[in-house]
Amino acid sequence: MSRLRQGRLIDDIIKAVIWISSFVTVGILVWILVYVVKNGIGEINLEYLTTSPKGEEGGIFPMIVSTIYIVLLSVIISTPIGVCAAIYLVEYAKPGKIVRIIRFATESLAGIPSIIFGLFGMIFLVVTLKLGFSIIAGAITLSIMVLPTIIRTTEEALKSVPKAYREGSLALGTSKLRTIFKVILPTAIPGIITAVILSIGRIVGETAAVYMTAGMGRGIPKSIKTSGMSLSVHLYLLAKEGISFNKAYATATILVIIVALINLTANRLAARFSKGKA
Repeated sequence: MSRLRQGRLIDDIIKAVIWISSFVTVGILVWILVYVVKNGIGEINLEYLTTSPKGEEGGIFPMIVSTIYIVLLSVIISTPIGVCAAIYLVEYAKPGKIVRIIRFATESLAGIPSIIFGLFGMIFLVVTLKLGFSIIAGAITLSIMVLPTIIRTTEEALKSVPKAYREGSLALGTSKLRTIFKVILPTAIPGIITAVILSIGRIVGETAAVYMTAGMGRGIPKSIKTSGMSLSVHLYLLAKEGISFNKAYATATILVIIVALINLTANRLAARFSKGKA
């Protein structure tokens, strides 16, 4: 066999492996989604979405409200910090010890198991700062957890902005700070939105950290200082205690729908901003 034919054969084999791997990945995803939705969709109705839990009966409305509170607070806390940190690393920081320390801290945060964040939040926020099991304690803990995602993704978005944009703005006499806010950030908005949406996806699905900080309040939280149970924690308790596997699948289906809507929203917003730039 000639080297040319041998090379083509190797290419064909590699392509086949890539296609098979892709189909297997998609197949596993579809299998999980179909299995969860098939077992849970029958339990979902208006009453289930708008009432409070009562033992094995009732709905998940308080959990939906608690989840919304936790998501909004976490994003409000983490997004400004993460975006500003990324701006510093890309636009201001010079290679050196400080940058290495920041990057090491970011990578370390990304690698820490969520249960460690939950333990930190419980000891420092709940006990030491006396916030108690509350929505705000859970939101602060989760905002720390998602910081690496926001920082790294925003960094890549800022780096993707053409250097000519910066040089052109500065050449016109615009200050660096104004260039960042008027030229660079608007151009990098799709990437920043992606970072925030990815963070929301992780917040929605997090269990351990929320369980140890926000608590398990089964009622509608009256304020951010009261305890609240997120959908993921509710799902965990339903499955762990064997209360109702049908209800557990129903809650899982709601979570799947929420994450799907988040991803669709992210794609739509990114596409819209990309068209706006064009």
